[in-house]
Amino acid sequence: MSTRHESAAPPAKGGAAPGRSPGTPTEAELRHRARLSRRWRRDMRFSPYAFVSPFFLLFLAFGLFPLLYTAWASLHTVELTAPTDMEWAGLRNYTRIFDDDFFWNAAKNTLTIGIISTVPQLLMAMGLAHILNYKLRGSTFYRVVLLAPYATSIAAASLVFALLFGRDYGMINWVLHFVGIDAVDWQNDKWPSQLAVSSIVIWRWTGYNALIYLAAMQAIPQDLYESAALDGAGRWQQFFHVTLPSLRPTILFTCVVSTIGASQLFGEPLLFDANKGASGGGEHQFQTLGLYLYEQGWVNQHLGRASAIAWTMFLILIVIGIVNYVISRRLRASSGENRS
Repeated sequence: MSTRHESAAPPAKGGAAPGRSPGTPTEAELRHRARLSRRWRRDMRFSPYAFVSPFFLLFLAFGLFPLLYTAWASLHTVELTAPTDMEWAGLRNYTRIFDDDFFWNAAKNTLTIGIISTVPQLLMAMGLAHILNYKLRGSTFYRVVLLAPYATSIAAASLVFALLFGRDYGMINWVLHFVGIDAVDWQNDKWPSQLAVSSIVIWRWTGYNALIYLAAMQAIPQDLYESAALDGAGRWQQFFHVTLPSLRPTILFTCVVSTIGASQLFGEPLLFDANKGASGGGEHQFQTLGLYLYEQGWVNQHLGRASAIAWTMFLILIVIGIVNYVISRRLRASSGENRS
């Protein structure tokens, strides 16, 4: 019996190469994929920076540069008419500010107006938020009404209040006349003018703070109120022993923000002045630090002194921020001890 051996013949020299499988990419496709992969990695790495770069560019142009320029200008004698002609003065602008009676008058007015406007504003905001925290018909409408003064222009609100507090034809004096009180010169007397300016601030910001308090109240767990009700606590007791302790961080936040806003008060006293000047009344009776800065820089054209005032106000805000940080830490520590 014979055995048959069969073997494949070798490919002829110069014949066709073995065929490529359909799923195998070519070398050109591999290079293209590598380029796309590198581009994708670069995109993932640098795109976030590109998206946030407009903010940093605007901050550098309108935030950091003016801050550094005013710091440099505060150390020089420079006028607004020639901002490039600077003469080194050192700390002279700061010492002149602290020796200026008008600066201390503006600081006192800022403090008193801030207290008169902030305390009633936050108390009223807390009361309104407590009322709106209950289920009321048309609650959305009331919230919009509360926010409407905040959306109103400062110029429009100040001009309307200036008409209301007019000495001869103002509605406030007209009402006081019916209850037997003589007409008050709201724009020229010291305390009446400060009360009038504070009323503008109260009207504009009470609703805004009320909505902040309302949002914080709605975040309080209902279990706390149910436990207090089971212990026999009424609504007022629940408010003082449950709501207020839970709102301490929010109350601290609104106090700090209102204090910062009061220290920068500018539009309301400027437009309330009958002469529409930066003096804050004929005797500077309601001139704030913001108006004093504006008067020195844009009326008297002392850019160096105005820059020093701006940095002084900035340092005051830093002190307020540090006080806020210390108080918030103590509140967190005390709340942690109470929980333990």
